[in-house]
Amino acid sequence: MLESCTVEIFTRHLGERFRVYAGQDEPFEIELIQASGIGREPAGNGGGRESRSAFSLLFRGPEDILLPQRIYRLEHAEMGTFDLFLVPVGPDQSGQRYEAIFT
Repeated sequence: MLESCTVEIFTRHLGERFRVYAGQDEPFEIELIQASGIGREPAGNGGGRESRSAFSLLFRGPEDILLPQRIYRLEHAEMGTFDLFLVPVGPDQSGQRYEAIFT
């Protein structure tokens, strides 16, 4: 599913909540706060697939939970369940922020 995702798909879900499964504890929610294009992958990658524009996603979670960098299971009402590599990028005035990069 994630192989075919684009920044436009995630942009439709800005401001929406995604449930994060982080291990033994109860899942909690993070909000998608930004979806941005960051360039283009070269078309001549040797893998026979079309190039897609790279993009980044920025999520905000509760300020009292700091997730380490790793792959997490996420769930969204419309997009379903998928695994995503999240990297903590630090807090802002409303909570902890996490980034995911797609190339």
